[in-house]
Amino acid sequence: MHPALRRAGFYLTRHIDGVLLLAVLLLMATGLVVMWSASNGSFARTSGQMANMLVALSVMWVFANVSPQVLQRMALPLFVIGVGLLLCVALFGEVINGARRWLDIGITRIQPSELMRIAAPMVLAWYFNRHEGSLRLRHYGVAALMLAIPAAFILRQPDLGTALLIIASGGYLIFLAGLPWRVIIALGTLAAASAPFLWSAMHDYQRQRVLTLLDPSADPLGSGYHTIQSTIAVGSGGILGKGWMNGTQTHLDFIPERTTDFIFAVYSEEFGLLGNLVLLAMLLFVIARAMVIAANAPSLFTRLLAGSIAMTFCTYAFVNMGMVSGILPVVGVPLPLISYGGTSLVSLCIGFGILMSINTHKKLVQT
Repeated sequence: MHPALRRAGFYLTRHIDGVLLLAVLLLMATGLVVMWSASNGSFARTSGQMANMLVALSVMWVFANVSPQVLQRMALPLFVIGVGLLLCVALFGEVINGARRWLDIGITRIQPSELMRIAAPMVLAWYFNRHEGSLRLRHYGVAALMLAIPAAFILRQPDLGTALLIIASGGYLIFLAGLPWRVIIALGTLAAASAPFLWSAMHDYQRQRVLTLLDPSADPLGSGYHTIQSTIAVGSGGILGKGWMNGTQTHLDFIPERTTDFIFAVYSEEFGLLGNLVLLAMLLFVIARAMVIAANAPSLFTRLLAGSIAMTFCTYAFVNMGMVSGILPVVGVPLPLISYGGTSLVSLCIGFGILMSINTHKKLVQT
């Protein structure tokens, strides 16, 4: 190879974690295979997802080449911008299907809540790093308040799924920062005691989702339809599955939202329990690699941020699979790197890019 090409290749890949990239690409390739079947061989749908993946991988490369020091300086401004955009959504956002979640910026529509999936844990990691030598209980209270502000805006849209994911990502980070167990137990007790008040504060459709989880057969052609059909598909796959493109629930149009939130039902029906174990192994490998990067991170900011990204990815997978399998309510969370969608794919790859940055920008002396 020509020396100039070798140097160019080195500079392009020097901040890319090859192990993590390979795992991500394997999951994306799996997603394309399932997407082709779920969309009944739709070239437009599959090529659209390929375009989303190329954009997401490009964004991942950009963030991988941004040093953790720069990310730390970006954390607070990014959070303030995100909260400002959420305020703009509340005041001027477009209402689609009864939800005010999008902001029209002229050339396209954006969903600012997706930005907060990265901005919220980043600003909390920045805050705890800033007070690393003098952490007190009040600091955890301030962090919880910082997390509650965007979560409250998103809950009002309403978007329960995204709000819960942001609360989870911030909650993981607060836990990793050393929140005392007595406080965790007290908060858990308080949450259990306040359950009746939380129930009354929920929207009607949110309460219906919980009731549907408990008894989907109560409304088999209405609110329980998604859960019933997805669990049938998962169970009918058996050990080895029905084979690619041979899923009856899929190709007879029984599975709703089969290229997005319920794509795991398509995968389970066609590849069975064995295929599910392979998919779980790939997802767990990504989580394990992310946790290794977090454990070896050189500063409190990078350790907390990497740990939060790893555990949030795990939450994505668990919630989606639980939702499709009928053990969790339907909350509209995609299966990471598999479901169709550009925004969630980009936000996930931003997280992977940050992990790569943390792993490849290590310094002997931290500033």
